[in-house]
Amino acid sequence: MKNLAVLTSGGDAPGMNAAIRAAVRTGLSHGVSMWGVYQGYSGLIEGNFKRLGARDVGSIIQRGGTVLGSARCAEFHTEEGRELALRRLRGAGIEGLIVIGGNGSQTGAEALHSMGFPVVGVASTIDNDLYGSDITIGVDTALNVALNAIDNLKVTASSHSRALLVEVMGRKCGYLALMSGIAGGAEAIVLPEVETAPEQLAERIQNVYERGKPHAIVVVAEGATYNAEGLCQYFREHNLLSGYEFRSTVLGYVQRGAAPTCADRLLGTRLGSAAAEQIIAGNQGVLVGITQGELSTTPLDVVVKGKKPLPAWFLKAAEMLAR
Repeated sequence: MKNLAVLTSGGDAPGMNAAIRAAVRTGLSHGVSMWGVYQGYSGLIEGNFKRLGARDVGSIIQRGGTVLGSARCAEFHTEEGRELALRRLRGAGIEGLIVIGGNGSQTGAEALHSMGFPVVGVASTIDNDLYGSDITIGVDTALNVALNAIDNLKVTASSHSRALLVEVMGRKCGYLALMSGIAGGAEAIVLPEVETAPEQLAERIQNVYERGKPHAIVVVAEGATYNAEGLCQYFREHNLLSGYEFRSTVLGYVQRGAAPTCADRLLGTRLGSAAAEQIIAGNQGVLVGITQGELSTTPLDVVVKGKKPLPAWFLKAAEMLAR
């Protein structure tokens, strides 16, 4: 393999730049020319490629987001769009592709692999919902941002005797809400995976108030049946809460934009380097991730069909510890 490209796709995640840097420098160490694809699959279709040297990826490991950019691309969902992408790659002499991203990104990677093009995926999404890796790039940073916000909100909630409903990201996966809720000592956690009736939640918050706590913190996953503002509105309409004042706070994209933690820089480095090693060695059509603490590879067709459950022990702990 003489020419290898790297692209980032989907939602940006802190640690993506560490993965780009590691993939590029690992490829160069094997004598392979490395290329960056700018703006994800859209850039693939447009032929937006640039050759990258070691210095081109210098001083990016500490930066959040992705220096290669990312964009949605409806055209890539069509067979014609994918065929055009392959023509662009082959026309540029590129013989393999590393795709750094989450579910949608790896679905695209699997599609290219099924068309005969060498691809290796890198597990990267703050949602931690990607099958084939216990932890994904960006999760640790997003959790620390959420936890810091919960800690700060708890202070003001106690000062004003309030119940605060804190909404965190995660799409249809409750991992961020579950882990930040446990680490932040939340009184309740609302997840897409576990149906929670608003009346049941209101009763729990009321019990917290009656036990004399100066605050109540509820962490809500954005993909739950009722998000934070939806729960507040339900409580008002049905006159379910008394005692605390209650407010909702949506953390939103601030969770994705932080500088990567040490853990995410190391994870991005490990996975990015491994992806380059795998594809150069001829192991293609796989996702590089971490399973039980060790580097692992999972076929992309298994990844895109798989569903990743929440850790059972932490689900149980969330109920036991919220007293």
